[in-house]
Amino acid sequence: MKILFVLTSHDQLGDTGKKTGFWIEEFAAPYYALLDKGGQITVATPKGGQAPVDLSSDSEDAQTKDTKRYKEDKSAQVLISNTKKLLDVNASDFDAVFYPGGHGPLWDLANDVTSINLIETFNKQDKPIAFVCHAPAALKGVKGTDDQPIVKGKKVTGFTNTEEAAVQLTDVVPFLVEDMLQENGGIYSKKEDWAAYAIQDGNLITGQNPASSELVAEKLLATLE
Repeated sequence: MKILFVLTSHDQLGDTGKKTGFWIEEFAAPYYALLDKGGQITVATPKGGQAPVDLSSDSEDAQTKDTKRYKEDKSAQVLISNTKKLLDVNASDFDAVFYPGGHGPLWDLANDVTSINLIETFNKQDKPIAFVCHAPAALKGVKGTDDQPIVKGKKVTGFTNTEEAAVQLTDVVPFLVEDMLQENGGIYSKKEDWAAYAIQDGNLITGQNPASSELVAEKLLATLE
């Protein structure tokens, strides 16, 4: 089972002067869940090379068993330091795609034509496409096989407006994930802030927040099996 992970290349948190990137837990939990079941994992970003880490995800209160394992895992760190360019990957080479979050995707993956085309190809091939937390931002410009927004009429979740308010970035981000999914016709649902929640509709799997990353991976695994 070959799984493509797509991470952001974007490291600037709007015009705040602060850094962003991908959220470690949202990579680490699914990565180990799939790796431990024999998954072969490739990591790609729009620019290739080093994927930027959101430093907030490296704080003490954000640590989990999977982030601690990642810290000790040189081979995983090498993958993150040497990601492939999105342009150089082919959906036909993989069984599924997984997009971890962090705030970075709101700026690059949401508008990246290569990423949009890639998701549309995975979808046409009826392969699982999975997104967690802010990563559903990457679905913003994606069309389904009917040329409508891919989330239209689909059950979806993603980082909530109230969670964004809690981290005080509502006025910094280019758009809110919850609003975008609803504007594109998604049947959006959520649990209380920071609760683990993931939902699947056909081949589309989405998770609400960092705590949901393992649930998304479990649904992805079950679909692949």
